[in-house]
Amino acid sequence: MKQALVKDWMTRQVVTISSETSLPEAHRLMVAKKIRRLPVTKMGRLVGIVTRGDVRGAEASGATSLNMWELAYILSKLDVQKIMTPNPITISPEATIAAAAKMMMDKRISGLPVVDSGNNLVGIITESDIFRLVAREWTEEESY
Repeated sequence: MKQALVKDWMTRQVVTISSETSLPEAHRLMVAKKIRRLPVTKMGRLVGIVTRGDVRGAEASGATSLNMWELAYILSKLDVQKIMTPNPITISPEATIAAAAKMMMDKRISGLPVVDSGNNLVGIITESDIFRLVAREWTEEESY
């Protein structure tokens, strides 16, 4: 398991957005696709990442004096560039799963964009992917 590579377990068909994507659109996409993070790309290159927590943090609290129409208008004008994490922590597709897991634990994050040497997004590896590997390994061990 320690020698398994990120490229063999990452999700290759990554849902991405541009930095001009509106906050409500990013939120709708996360809900519709049942995902917790959206890499932000420009011409295939990774420029940032937006998480469900970022989106929740940007949404208004009940303490505002704006009515719901004013608030909806303001949020519709907010793009993800203002809330994304620029230059997120990434990993190479050739890295081991052990290295990815350690990086996630050390940085307290639950997913890593996978980029090639030109910073082109080629996938994403999440704690769910690593858990899938662990479950497969344990299942195979039990069958012996």
